[in-house]
Amino acid sequence: MARKTANDDPLAPLTLAVGQEDLLLDRAVQEVVAAARAADADTDVRDLAPEQLQPGTLAELTSPSLFAERKVVVVRNAQDLSADTVKDVKGYLGSPAEEITLVLLHAGGAKGKALLDAARKAGAREVACPKMTKPADRLAFVRQEFRATGRSATSEACQALVDAIGSDLRELASAVSQLVADVEGTIDEAVVGRYYTGRAEASSFTVADRAVEGRAAEALEALRWSLATGVAPVLITSALAQGVRAIGKLSSARGGRPADLARELGMPPWKIDRVRQQMRGWTPDGVALALRAVAEADAGVKGGGDDPEYALEKAVVAIARAARSGGRG
Repeated sequence: MARKTANDDPLAPLTLAVGQEDLLLDRAVQEVVAAARAADADTDVRDLAPEQLQPGTLAELTSPSLFAERKVVVVRNAQDLSADTVKDVKGYLGSPAEEITLVLLHAGGAKGKALLDAARKAGAREVACPKMTKPADRLAFVRQEFRATGRSATSEACQALVDAIGSDLRELASAVSQLVADVEGTIDEAVVGRYYTGRAEASSFTVADRAVEGRAAEALEALRWSLATGVAPVLITSALAQGVRAIGKLSSARGGRPADLARELGMPPWKIDRVRQQMRGWTPDGVALALRAVAEADAGVKGGGDDPEYALEKAVVAIARAARSGGRG
């Protein structure tokens, strides 16, 4: 969970998000942007990588506007800024502009420490976003996610979810959201087991991976095993949708390093590499066909059809065919 300093006004002139947990860093940015747009729906948001913030760029972005518009300037990986740009940022911290919120995302550590110290000295609102390497930290995160939704989950359920999902905070947060949306009342260990039993061996994401790779037989085998071991059909349709959308997003994105694309598309870098391997054979028509198949399956498993298993099998076959032929034939 992100920890904040006593100054917890997201519209403070400077927010400093420190750490290496991508989900928490993104949430720190989202909180500031949401607050700014609540104050002014026309808020201009500039989200910049280090190489985009050259000497003089910050002065241009923060210069007085004719219309006095509110602006949020986000600088990611601030520890990688050039020496000249760091000098610009330090100068700005001494006299921040009105109606502008600067958000610096810094990994922490020794690299770029001078900027980190300067931001703290300037009275930055600080949000700690440490990497959660301990199981106890991830368990606390899951508990907080349930509390934030106003829903109750037993300690055993939270632990079972961490055991089933693993260390990826985005997946943990997504799982909490899925359970909250689908289950009424207190979420207990039995509910988590019903949704996630067998996940490590043949998860909904395994089904999706094999389908988008065009490996229909393997995808169907994984699908049947998952359903037999209790994985909820709605989780499988969700995974299929995520898999196809990832193909569509990456195929339409401009080229670049995995880290840059990860920031642009909201995916971890390792997933960028995996999706790139899965993209062979896909076309825009194929993506459109596959998304229609997922939508039909989603309707089928949520009561629109008589046989959810058949609806899923039909979708898996359609997606695998689209992966091989780009939606032709």
